[in-house]
Amino acid sequence: MTHNLRLIDTHCHLNFQTYKKDTDQVIRRAFDEKIEMIIPSTDLKSSQQAVKIAEKYDKGVYAAIGLHPVHLQNQEFEEEGKKIKMKGERFDYDVYKKLLESKKVVAIGEVGLDYYHLPKERIKENKQLQQFTLLQQLELAYDLDKSVIVHCREAHEDLFSLLQKFYQNKKRRLNGCGVLHCFSGDWKLAWKYFELNFLISFTGLITFNDQWNDLIRQCPLDKLIIETDSPFMAPIPHRGERNEPTYVKYVADRIAQIKDVSFESVIKATTKNAKKLFQI
Repeated sequence: MTHNLRLIDTHCHLNFQTYKKDTDQVIRRAFDEKIEMIIPSTDLKSSQQAVKIAEKYDKGVYAAIGLHPVHLQNQEFEEEGKKIKMKGERFDYDVYKKLLESKKVVAIGEVGLDYYHLPKERIKENKQLQQFTLLQQLELAYDLDKSVIVHCREAHEDLFSLLQKFYQNKKRRLNGCGVLHCFSGDWKLAWKYFELNFLISFTGLITFNDQWNDLIRQCPLDKLIIETDSPFMAPIPHRGERNEPTYVKYVADRIAQIKDVSFESVIKATTKNAKKLFQI
């Protein structure tokens, strides 16, 4: 899978604890294969860490800052066999705005709605809190002319409605409002997001799950970007390992196979889309 083109992994959590000992080596391995990356965040601490990592490099490493919906409540749950403990946080517009002074911050994310991990008590209030927090972050993104990286789990109906209402009275961003990361919807839903000026993104999940093959086959290349969502969802042939940006090439290759187009054409299109969306 050799190529002379630049790829962009638009979503890798190199600010997570699992990379603490070898962040630079992981980044260097990606650079060796002409892969650049965006490090999204899930809370204030990881946002600060993403900016810190990105600022160590002249180019090729960028940050996104934001508060993920599951970080709004104190809770514990299991994700890919690991116990995860969350301490509830509230979004502070001014604190995050200050982080945006860094030229390496290219987006607000990952933000969104996640009803899968909702605590059983006070479900209605928790949903309202997630929606209110998302709106605060959309305002910040709009005010500072940044794209948003949107997470959605079991909440597409509310998410689409919220995004539609938010953007309908806004002057459209010419380079796109944002991206639905690790897109979980179908073709019909994808087009609804396209009409709102959003792209969709795919991870290594598509290398071992055929659920989105038809959607990928139909999806125009100018509506797609690619990501690893490292450290999660390592693609075939690295299933079960810690994921890393180098593996984004397997996502591009799988899209090429499904669409029956060249590997190079997928790299060219997804890199162009990412550069335009994130103003890189």
